[in-house]
Amino acid sequence: MQAHSPAGIPSAHTPRLNSGAWRILLGLLQGLFLYGLYRAAEQRVWPATEFQLFVPLVLAALFVPILLVSGLGHMPRRQLVLWGATVALVLAGLGWYDAWRSADLPLPPLTGQAGAGHARIPGLHRSAYPGWPLVWCSAAGLFIAHSLVMAAVRERRRIAAYATHFDVAWTLGVQLAFSALFTGVGWLVLLLGAGLFELVKLKFLTELLHEEWFAIPVTTFAFACAMHLTDMRPAIVRGIRGLLLALMSWLLPVAVLLVGGFLATLPFTGLAPLWGTRHAAGLLLCAAAVFVVLVNAAWQQGDDAGAVARVVRVAARTASLLPVPLVVIAIHALFLRVRDYGWTGERVGAAACMLVAACYAAGYFQAGLRAGWLPSLARVNIAVAFVIVGLLLALFSPLLDPVRISVASQVARLESGKVAADKFDFAFLRFGGERFGRAALDRLERRPPGPDGTLVRRHIAAVDKMENSWDRDGLAPLPDELAANLRVHPAGAGLPASFLRTDWTSKKDNWEYPECLRGTKQRCDAFVLDADGDGRTEVLVTPQAGPGGVVLALDAQGQWIRVADVVYTLAECERLHRELSAGNVRIVEPRLKDLDIGGIRARLVPADTETGCSMVALPR
Repeated sequence: MQAHSPAGIPSAHTPRLNSGAWRILLGLLQGLFLYGLYRAAEQRVWPATEFQLFVPLVLAALFVPILLVSGLGHMPRRQLVLWGATVALVLAGLGWYDAWRSADLPLPPLTGQAGAGHARIPGLHRSAYPGWPLVWCSAAGLFIAHSLVMAAVRERRRIAAYATHFDVAWTLGVQLAFSALFTGVGWLVLLLGAGLFELVKLKFLTELLHEEWFAIPVTTFAFACAMHLTDMRPAIVRGIRGLLLALMSWLLPVAVLLVGGFLATLPFTGLAPLWGTRHAAGLLLCAAAVFVVLVNAAWQQGDDAGAVARVVRVAARTASLLPVPLVVIAIHALFLRVRDYGWTGERVGAAACMLVAACYAAGYFQAGLRAGWLPSLARVNIAVAFVIVGLLLALFSPLLDPVRISVASQVARLESGKVAADKFDFAFLRFGGERFGRAALDRLERRPPGPDGTLVRRHIAAVDKMENSWDRDGLAPLPDELAANLRVHPAGAGLPASFLRTDWTSKKDNWEYPECLRGTKQRCDAFVLDADGDGRTEVLVTPQAGPGGVVLALDAQGQWIRVADVVYTLAECERLHRELSAGNVRIVEPRLKDLDIGGIRARLVPADTETGCSMVALPR
């Protein structure tokens, strides 16, 4: 005899009490396996040393046990095992590809080790774990796919009726939310207990909570227990779900008024203010997504329009029409950005979101124009669910890999001349382009000789010295470019050839050097002097357009380094800056000599010294 849920929806299987033991066991095994992977990553032992094996294992360990816990009691054992194995294989493929994109990068060195063998690409390392975009999108895609499969198994059809899809998806969503809440509250209780024991000088529980071998299995165990408890009380879950949907439906009239008012102002304000924000497309897509959620909260299964308040029904019909202009404007905004600046990973992701939003907008618009209580909404929701799953698979596979597409687009813009070499973001290829970007850099470096090829190779050499994507100093100026940056004092003096040949961008903490030493078309004054009276030349460099400066000298290895700073502000020392620019500089003896205190040199600063215009000496 077929069992029925409290909502009257047929259920092929109802959860049995012995499912709890299996769920708890799965939760504990998941925790132990994740802890083993964590330890392998921390200690750099197998399987963490095999990156393209480790990432798929982590993904499978994160999600497959949760699917099995959720499906126990609702799917026949054979189908559940087959579904779990299918998901594991798909996650393994996505994880392998994610790892392959950065497999040529080394792991960062272990703490306290020199990291031998990790300097193949200096300053650039990979994480041992899957990227967060893959983790979050895997969670979203599996939620949708698992709901579709659970509904199909319940009705023993490939595509179940929408009422079953609705019941399974919303029930599963509430279960997951409350399980996460239960796990979080459980940790708060443990932390409270640890705090109480610490009051009496007992720290065993605090220390235990900081142990990964305890924390990871406890978290997965608590989550599995919560999934079982919510599954054993379906009436309570459906009651909470019904209350949540009812409350959300009453937000729909408010959202319609706000978004409708916004759209009504556009003919008067125009679209230019939207383009100036640089995030208009994302906000518009969020508004469309809110409408999709709220319309479904009001419509639910679409079988009882009389139970819905008239104002909510009118708002739902209006809201089904409004996503069209929102999505059209968002698509136009993306088109303008891609036309002017090419594809980036973010824009590829935005395009995928817009495709989903366009499917919803077109389907909901058609439903809103038809008579009745939005009759075609069920078909639209089921169809778009498959579209989302397919898109996520494509985005994290070679088909629509955003990184691959963005690298190809940006390099094509460079090679076609749409963007000049001195304006191109070579750092993106090295730090954000994964193996595609690094392969593009290798290919660009082999470009034929010529002004453009030489400039490209100089840019590539500059990004090769960067430690991270924020370390952007531009090209190291050539000797003649550096000489053009500097106005030398006194008149007729010349800078040492070794000074002009120095690559200041390669210096440690190079941001402490003036920009005129690290780039082109930056102006400074350079004063050739003997600052310490040792008979050797030093150079004082001060920017013409701002305060401050540095004293540069040769070290014992014959390298030019920063030995002192000139610290002042224009507000306090405008005259000092003016005199420096005029070249009025000479060396004078200090009013007070330094002290040698046990081999440590200490400087005496006169009490009447204006600290805003002081020269700060650094150790030589």
